[in-house]
Amino acid sequence: MIRSYFNLNRLIPLVGFLILVQASTVSAQFGFNNRIGVVGGVKVDAGGVVRSASIAERGEQLKQLRNSLKSATGEMAEKANLRMISLRKLQESIQQSIEQDRPLTEEVMYLAGLLRVEYVLAYPEQNDIVIAGPAEPWTVRDDSSVVGKFSGRPVLHLEDLLVALRATDATQKEAISVSIDPTQEGELRLSQLMNQIKAQKMKPELAESAMKEAFGPQKVSLTALPKNSRMAQTLVAADYQMKRLAMNLEPSPVSGMPSYMEMIRNSGAGKGLQPRWWITTQVDSITHSEDRLAWKINGSSVKAMTEDQFVTQSGQRVGTGQANKSAQKWSDLFTDKYDELCSTNSVFGDLLNVIDLNLVATIIRSQQLESTAGCKLDLLCGTSSAKLATPEYRVPQSLDPQCSFVRGQAGVSISVSGGVEINPWKLVSESTKVDDSLKAVHTKAGTDKQQWWWN
Repeated sequence: MIRSYFNLNRLIPLVGFLILVQASTVSAQFGFNNRIGVVGGVKVDAGGVVRSASIAERGEQLKQLRNSLKSATGEMAEKANLRMISLRKLQESIQQSIEQDRPLTEEVMYLAGLLRVEYVLAYPEQNDIVIAGPAEPWTVRDDSSVVGKFSGRPVLHLEDLLVALRATDATQKEAISVSIDPTQEGELRLSQLMNQIKAQKMKPELAESAMKEAFGPQKVSLTALPKNSRMAQTLVAADYQMKRLAMNLEPSPVSGMPSYMEMIRNSGAGKGLQPRWWITTQVDSITHSEDRLAWKINGSSVKAMTEDQFVTQSGQRVGTGQANKSAQKWSDLFTDKYDELCSTNSVFGDLLNVIDLNLVATIIRSQQLESTAGCKLDLLCGTSSAKLATPEYRVPQSLDPQCSFVRGQAGVSISVSGGVEINPWKLVSESTKVDDSLKAVHTKAGTDKQQWWWN
């Protein structure tokens, strides 16, 4: 339960939101896929209105997934420091499933248990492209996420790889992004209400419901990716979870990371200023062999950014180009604690997987590896006559606000906005250098295997 603190002279309302994630259409090849539609503890109705999922809905989702998901067997049931996947042979396996009208196996849907992608390797002699990284057998966690049995990190999803490969034209033109923002009208109504609360000495217990009604729904904007894809939902969910931690609507799952609201409880924040947080991508480096047949993604991660904004009399948000000390400190803590957060909330690990897969797709496309390797990935890229449809999710359109309150030294109103931004083409173009050791990796990995994956 969220505790509300009221002091009308020093009232700091923090307005948040809920998220939608519900699958409405399921590809026949993908079989079971989120039938209940509970992801991140929320659902959405057919009109795009978000609501919190009930305990019964969450429990049924977990039950169905655990009853339907088959465990990894044989060599795939063991942890692998480096597991290779032939994209050509993976595509052939999927093609056979389509021709035989049977659903994809768990091995295919979860990409042989890959947890990250470290290497992209092209083999012209075998007409193949291989991706490789650490892998584990999968299991279903209590939050209905499919994760590695030993590390608890989310496994990669085939449907996310398909979306990344099919979105390269769009991502070359604009960055992948999600933004969750208040409406200008809502900001104006909230500002007017706050003035009335102070002038009329309204009873504190009436403030929360009145503020929700005045602020109204927030809008969701998505670019470059299909708005009904799982990948898009992951971006929204990651942003949502970050805001919940900042707003103290969710207890911090890691030590040494208080909420932003706790930080400003006694120190306050700049009068009239409202922080905005967003997540962006950083990569230590992307290296390649001299012949550009072997590529390595080194240290892809995220960085939280923040900027103070103020709301004009017309309700428009304007950035200041600066961040208050408390907001910057919380942003830095989120970045520093991200690996720990990944182990407690699967959506943060899922975001890293999304980054990896978009970097993989961009490397393949920007370096023309299909042509170099003589490996046409038309089924995976969605350009073949045989169609492999990905599951469709209801598109997030609006989010109902949630409010929390703390005592502060400045009588300011804070409404949270932000988003996630990934620019894979920029990262690949700016972070490449030659790594002589990749030639040995390329030779050792090989691609002369009968099955589509190997250790």
